Order: sequence, then C-alpha cells, then structure tokens
Amino acid sequence: QVQLVESGGGLVQAGGSLRLSCTASGRYAMGWFRQAPGKEREFVATIAWSGDRLYYADFVKGRFTISRDNAKNAVYLQMNSLKPEDTAVYYCAAGLGGSLQSAYDYWGQGTQVTVSS
Repeated sequence: QVQLVESGGGLVQAGGSLRLSCTASGRYAMGWFRQAPGKEREFVATIAWSGDRLYYADFVKGRFTISRDNAKNAVYLQMNSLKPEDTAVYYCAAGLGGSLQSAYDYWGQGTQVTVSS
C-alpha cells in the first residue's frame, strides 16, 4: 500500500507557473492526471522509476515538465505558460506508468490548480 499526497497547487495568472509535488515510496512509475469540473480525468504526464522515460499529453508539451528525485521519494510537475483551460484538480498516481488510468494502482487526493485570465 502506497500513500500519495500532492502539494503546490494554487491560484495563478495566465502565463504564470506552478510546481506540483508528490511523494510515494517504492519502485513505481509515476503519472500526473487532471480533472476539470464536469469533465473526465485526463492524462497529463508520466515518468518511469528511473526517470529516463517520459511521456506527455499533447496539450502540455513544451509547457510542462515531469521529473523525480527518488532519494526524496518525490515526483514533480513544473507547469509553465499556464492557461485558463489548465484549471483542474491535479492528481499524482503510482503504478506501471503510461497514459492509461488503469495502469496505476495508487492515487493521491489531488491539488487544485486555478488559472485566471
């Protein structure tokens, strides 16, 4: 059993930046997902345990960066050039990795990101 907690969300102006953090022990790939009100949860980014394999959703390429520090059991999502449509609850997840929710066994409680125009 793995417990995940996200942090770093908040309110930011369009074009601004936020850095989300999540902790999780164990040899897991990690992913970030998000869910806006009234919408399905969607994939954002994923990273292998080794940190050498990364994949991003098309809508965040060039703006978001996923990284991890296994010595700290931490995964990060650096979000730059934020847009109002990025507003959502962001979740980190641990599991096999990739873009499918079904590949992840453990989920954090989420952190709210709100981007104002």
